[in-house]
Amino acid sequence: MKFTTLTASALAIAAATAADARDQIQIAGSSTVLPYATIVAEAFGENTEFATPVVEGGGSGAGRKKLCEGVDENTIDIANSSSRIKQSDIDLCAANGVKEIMEVRIGYDGIVFASDSNGPDFALTPADVYNALAGQVAKDGKLVANPAKQWKDVSDKLAAQDILVFVPGTKHGTREVFDTKVLVKGCEDSGAQALFLAASAGADDEAKKKDAEKSCMALRTDGASVDIDGDYTETLSRIAANKNAVGVFGLSFYENNTDKLKVATMDGIVPSVETISTGEYPVSRPLFFYVKKAHIGVVPGLKEFVQFFVSDEMAGPDGPLADYGLVPDPDLAATQAAVEAEAPMGPLE
Repeated sequence: MKFTTLTASALAIAAATAADARDQIQIAGSSTVLPYATIVAEAFGENTEFATPVVEGGGSGAGRKKLCEGVDENTIDIANSSSRIKQSDIDLCAANGVKEIMEVRIGYDGIVFASDSNGPDFALTPADVYNALAGQVAKDGKLVANPAKQWKDVSDKLAAQDILVFVPGTKHGTREVFDTKVLVKGCEDSGAQALFLAASAGADDEAKKKDAEKSCMALRTDGASVDIDGDYTETLSRIAANKNAVGVFGLSFYENNTDKLKVATMDGIVPSVETISTGEYPVSRPLFFYVKKAHIGVVPGLKEFVQFFVSDEMAGPDGPLADYGLVPDPDLAATQAAVEAEAPMGPLE
């Protein structure tokens, strides 16, 4: 598609800030947001007078931590994130002098379960995934160590195939969505959460709930569940070497590897841009990036890049990000207005 060159606004260079020695935007974080940010960065470099931003991965948590290291040329300008910023990140930022952060939601993505393209079909539910991967499961009204060896042990509708699932490591934003929307939901649906609540020694209902959710997210340690700390390409290579394995991916990564992967349904719904945008597919999440406001007006092109990223031409339904798999945000206009106003995020709800 054709892009229009953006006119640069006057940049007030703050001589007292070391960041003015750098003329290239620095971005790090989520492997899920990485390809979208790379597409935008390359288009930005080609269609404006500004340098092409440097985009690196490392994981959502690592990116937010880098953002919060301080305000100078040795710290990044933007952190990509496939989960929302945490209060601990905000506190770290404040402690290091990063007082204002802009939260920019770029759209939505889905979490999918996929296996080798030549393997059996998987029709999963959150309870199936929980009963396959949890350390403890409900059996005859009691909590027991997970005895399931094959998927058919979880449900007679599933394959007689050994359970081996590559799940995102704890530094990935994908892991948070996996934990909350799959494991905790499956724990509740299977009846295990009620047993964890009954067994909790928490002082009040809220403490008991937190204890139970923590227990629901505890995975088995016998090799059936394997954390992947790298990006989705590592998960894909693991499946190539272990044809019976199932991996957790972002929707856009799966859609770009349909020749190698077969996707599972979740609660009978096939993950797609359409089913995520309508809310039918149950395991989806918003995607964000976070901007260090103190670097706007100091690092050339930073605000212009953010505006370019969330423009209709890039992030809208007919833009290249949607072509790559991003589910456009129906509230994109509100995000554009907040970026124009350089509005910092308020307290977390």
